Amino acid sequence: MAEKYKVLGLGKMVGGNMDPEEKELSVIDAEVEVVEARCATEDELIAAAADADLIIGGNGRMFTRKVIESLPKCKAILTYSVGFDTLDIQAATEQGILIVNNAARGWCAEEVSNHAIALILNCAKKLMYFNDLVKQGRWVDARDAQAPMGSIHGQTLGLIGCGELGRMTARKAQVFGLRTICFDPYLDKSLANEYNITTMSMEEVLKEADYVSIHTPLNDETRHLMGEKEFSLMKPSAYVINTARGPVIDEPALIKALQEKKIAGAGLDVFEQEPVDPENPLLKMDNVIALPHSASYSDAAVETAPVSAGKSAATILSGNWPRNIINKDVKPRIPLK
Repeated sequence: MAEKYKVLGLGKMVGGNMDPEEKELSVIDAEVEVVEARCATEDELIAAAADADLIIGGNGRMFTRKVIESLPKCKAILTYSVGFDTLDIQAATEQGILIVNNAARGWCAEEVSNHAIALILNCAKKLMYFNDLVKQGRWVDARDAQAPMGSIHGQTLGLIGCGELGRMTARKAQVFGLRTICFDPYLDKSLANEYNITTMSMEEVLKEADYVSIHTPLNDETRHLMGEKEFSLMKPSAYVINTARGPVIDEPALIKALQEKKIAGAGLDVFEQEPVDPENPLLKMDNVIALPHSASYSDAAVETAPVSAGKSAATILSGNWPRNIINKDVKPRIPLK
């Protein structure tokens, strides 16, 4: 007799139904019931997930220790996002629950790396700044308005974190003639060579880069990785780009560095507090591009994300380890090979 499983869908980043996930799950040798729920509180989530074998999606911040310890049947929690920093990974590991993210390659690597490149180009050529001036009726000589201005080609892009997103950003940056360097203690040398990236210490990257682009996950090791000391190492003409997670940057330290002209500017898709406070000083600065955590979005990406999550769910319920498991040292509740 085929196994029976219940999969709880808690909602996508952008609307839709669970049809793509159901299609991926329909091919496995098991009976799978997919149900949807919208939960506004921890108690609602506990009630909805009481008999769920897998949970897909939802607000990661609701997966607290209290919730995770109240999921007697749950074998895995799968996110639609690449980020997983809001879930209590330790609690899940203790309970034997797999945490599986949606790998960037599966749905948003192109989007986020394109976004990083767009921010680099916008910072370098001051497009937003000049756009605002022209729309205000101020036709200015670019040489007088905001010199100096980088050439991009022949300059250096420094990557902090060089996983798949960082490497894809590097490859695209090289088309514009940017030399690419990186700091990532976990990067295999062969991958760095394959992507023509020179590995350095973080201090060396910060000192040499004209553009510092952040591509790390958020965890205890990377929280406030970029602080006052790090900004002081950067060139006064350099820009910092963040399409990763807001708390990787110590925001007060960034504000201070910009106010004291320690660095030239910033391109930010993410902030420590989201939605960002309208009174945040970063929003008042002409040399800061501020975007609403939109790097991963495109119509194509939204269509792809649930397919990728569905494939991971099917892999687990078929008795196999998923590719994108976060808590690799977990002892799973379901036998996997």
